[in-house]
This record gives sequence, C-alpha cells and structure tokens, in this order.
Amino acid sequence: MANRSLNESDYFKAESEKILKKKNETAKAKMLRGSAWMTMGSIFSRILGALYIIPWYAWFGKDNLAANNLYTQGYTVYSVFLMISIAGIPSAVSKQISNYNGQNEYALGQRLYKKLLLIMLGLGIISAIIMWFVAPFLSQNDKNVIPVYRSLAIALTIIPTMSLTRGFFQGYQDMFPSAMSQLVEQIARIIYMLGTTFIIMKIIHGSYVSGVVQSTFAAFIGAIAGLLFLAWFYFKKKDEFAILAEQSANKLDISDAQVIKTLLMEAIPFVVISISTTVYNLIDQFTFKQTMLHFTNYGVTAINDLYTIFAGNSNKLIMIIISLASAMAATAIPLLAQAYSKHNNEQTAVQLADAVELFFFVMLPCSLGMAAVAKPLYVVFYQYNFTGVYVLSFSAYIALPIGLFMVLASLLQGVYQNMKAIKFFLIGLLIKVVLQVPLILLFRPFGPLMATGVGMTISSCLMLRYFYYSLQVDMRKIIGRFNQLLLFSLIVFVVALGVIQLSDLFLNLQYRITAFIILMCAVFAGGLTYVYLTLKTRVADKIVGSRAAVLRSKLRIK
Repeated sequence: MANRSLNESDYFKAESEKILKKKNETAKAKMLRGSAWMTMGSIFSRILGALYIIPWYAWFGKDNLAANNLYTQGYTVYSVFLMISIAGIPSAVSKQISNYNGQNEYALGQRLYKKLLLIMLGLGIISAIIMWFVAPFLSQNDKNVIPVYRSLAIALTIIPTMSLTRGFFQGYQDMFPSAMSQLVEQIARIIYMLGTTFIIMKIIHGSYVSGVVQSTFAAFIGAIAGLLFLAWFYFKKKDEFAILAEQSANKLDISDAQVIKTLLMEAIPFVVISISTTVYNLIDQFTFKQTMLHFTNYGVTAINDLYTIFAGNSNKLIMIIISLASAMAATAIPLLAQAYSKHNNEQTAVQLADAVELFFFVMLPCSLGMAAVAKPLYVVFYQYNFTGVYVLSFSAYIALPIGLFMVLASLLQGVYQNMKAIKFFLIGLLIKVVLQVPLILLFRPFGPLMATGVGMTISSCLMLRYFYYSLQVDMRKIIGRFNQLLLFSLIVFVVALGVIQLSDLFLNLQYRITAFIILMCAVFAGGLTYVYLTLKTRVADKIVGSRAAVLRSKLRIK
C-alpha cells in the first residue's frame, strides 16, 4: 500500500515538473508554436474548404453560379447570427483564463469554463430559433434562400459550445486542439456536403436548391464532429488540469456572478470585432444588388452572377490567406493578456511588434502571390471567366488590409483596449458605407472590394498610430521590416507572374489540368524564391528565430 502511495506521489511530482517546464517556456516560443498550429489548422481547413468547390461547383452544372449565390447569401447572414450567439465569449474566455493563469489562479479559470457551458448552449438555441423565424424577412423576396437560412440555423445550437471549448484551450496557449478540431469539423462537413450533393444532383437529378440546403446543413454535421474531438481531448488532459488547479494560489476571492459579469463586459467588444468582416460582407449583400438594379441596366441574373463572383468565388479563395491572420491573432491574445496583466510594458511592446512582423512575413507574399496566379487559380477551382480572374486578382490585394485589421484589432483587445478597437472599426465602417454606392456605380464588382479595402486600411492606420503613441511600439523597426518583406514579395510576384505569362504564350490556361500544372509551377517558383531571399538575408531569423537557421542549414544556404 505504501509503495502504491509512493508511486502516485512520484507520478504527481513528475507530472508537475513537466507542467512547470511548459509554463516557463518563452513568450516568443509560445507564440511561434501556437501560430504554427493555428496556421496549419486554419490553412488546411481553408484549403479543404476551397478544394471541395471543384466537384461541388461542377455537379451543379448550369446552375453552379445560382447555387453558389444561395450558398454565399446563406453563410453571410449565418455568420452574423453565429457571432452573436457566440457573443465574443470564447475569445474573452481565452483572454481571461490566460490572465488568471498568469496569476497562478488555474482553478478560477476552470470554474469559469464549466459555468459558461450551459450559458453558451442556451445562447446557441435562442439564436437558432430567432434565425429560423426571421429567415423570410431576410430573404429579399427570394424564397429559395429561406430553407438555406433555416438549415444553417440548426448548427447554431452547438457551435457556441464548441467555440467556448476552443477558447478554453487557447487560454492555456494550447492551440493544437483548436487547430485539429477545425480540421475534423471541416472534413466531416465536406464529406456530408459532397455526398448529399452528388446524390441529389447526379443520381436523383433533384433541384439545385435542395443540393444547397443539404450543403449548408453540413455545418451542423461538422460541428458535431469538432465538438466530439474537443471533448475527447479535454478528458485526455483532465489530470493535467487537476494538477494545475491544486497548485493554484487561490488568492482571488471572486464569486461566480462577478466572474461572469466581468467576462460579459469583456465579451461585448469581441462580438463587435468578430463580426466586423461579416458586417462588411453584409453591406455588400444588401447594397450591391439594389444599387445595380436601380442605377444600371443589368438584369437580375447578371447582377447575381457578379455578386457571386466577388462575394462567393473570390472571397472563398482569399479567405485561405486571411485565415492566416485569424490564426496569428488567436495566438497573440492570451500571451499579450498575460504580459499586460503583469504590467510588463516592455514585453508587451515587443510582443505587439513581433505579432505585426509575423503577419507581414506571411501575408505579404501570400497576398501578392495569389494576385499573380489569379488566372490558373480561378480556372482550377471554378472555370474560366474573364471578370472572375480579374476580381480574384484584385481581391488578393484587398486581403492584406482585411487581414491586418483582424490582427491589429485582436492585439488591441489583448491589451484591454476594447473600446479603442470598436472606435477604429466604426470609423472604417462609416467610410465603407459612404464610399459603397459611388464605387459600385463606378467600378461594378470591384467597387465593394475597394470600399472594404479603404475602410480596413484607415482602421488599421489608426490602430498602428495608437500602438506607437500609447504603447511605445517600435514602429521604425516594423516599417523597416515591412519594406524588406515588401521588396521580397514583389520579387515573388514578378517570378510567379512571369511563369504564368510565359506559359500562357504556349499553353491554353483555360483548361483545368493545364491550369493546375502551371499553378503548381508558379507557386513552387515563387515560394522557393521567397524562402531563399528571407533565409539568405537573415530576415527570417529575426522573425521566426532558430528555426530559420535549421532550415538554412538543410537547404545549404550560406
């Protein structure tokens, strides 16, 4: 019996030492590792979410643009309801738990999570009921979109609970479960989506509306799979959480009501910022069609097709690279909150600069690279469309200010400047609203994208200005790094575009197989160029640390 007790004591001690070792890991190492997991999860999830479009789009045949129009409208409205039902709580939980953990109050954070589970389930159910009943009023007299809204409403019942659990893990700077659950969710969603679409469209030759309804209902199937994975991971880590709770300082005497009240006050700004890009998309959905109908001679079908090209087709592809920004933002918030709660102003400023530099390191080549390969990329995922190719290329540039806004807004929230984040968002949104109609009339499908780019850029500039004057972030260093990375990214753009233009002289890029081969060649050439330039000049070392030296050694770059 004594032996057994001794063994348990040794196990407890060994596990405690492992956990303490994790706690002492440097902030930059945590951010890079967390960014790696979140980036991989988001990228793979987004790539899968884009790849399915190839067979899905083809199976709808002549109704492919109409089907994608319904799908895009459904998801834009659904995204707003989703963010409201989540209520910003997962991000706020991530931030608060990280804050408590930084004060060695692990038990308090775990108690908070358990109390919120029922609240999130209730919010999800209420949001689902509201979306179900208001669907006819949001349809803009299009009866086909009503069942699409209602099929998405069902997913609202469980996604808030899943998002809360992801926020809990992120509060421990553990990004693996969030990343993997996203991937599991996406795989389950796509399997159901493609399976039902194939049966409806190719076997029983049903209506394209039925195909879209099942495709959107797939969000519920995916959510179940993602939640099950998170539940499995939580029980796997249960002993570790128990050890941390036992070691808590237990100096903070806060009631459950106080904890939840504090959290809700933190959560409200997260709601506003979380739905920011969706609000921009919602403005496009409810203004583009009406503006074009009243002030141009375009027909309804042509207008719907143009809307689908910029808001559906192009948006789906640029979200692959914008998801990088979301991943990095999710990683930065808990780390910033921890440094800020310790009143470590110097470390806070350094982490803010590191996060912005990491964003530019990844997003600049991705944005310019996608613009360069727009033609074969659009053909591979959809089919050749002159307008579609140029809209995608322009959208790739706009991805940069969108992504930057998402990262900077999250960083502001990470240092408890929630109202500043909302203020700067609203200024950008007002500019978007003012410019929207004139730019639509001047530039048609490019107009909404331009208005979004201008609004997001102004919001981002205001945030960077605040970081410089109020948080003493070294903007000279950031601007210097930006200039270097922009130069390298422009070289990548020239290399990738050169491959495309040369190939276009000898090959017909309007065929999917040819376009795919040339796309891969251009991506490889551009990616290799960027890796070589950043490793050769040691820029990568300053941003990603020792990993760059290891890669340089493997590639034999001196």
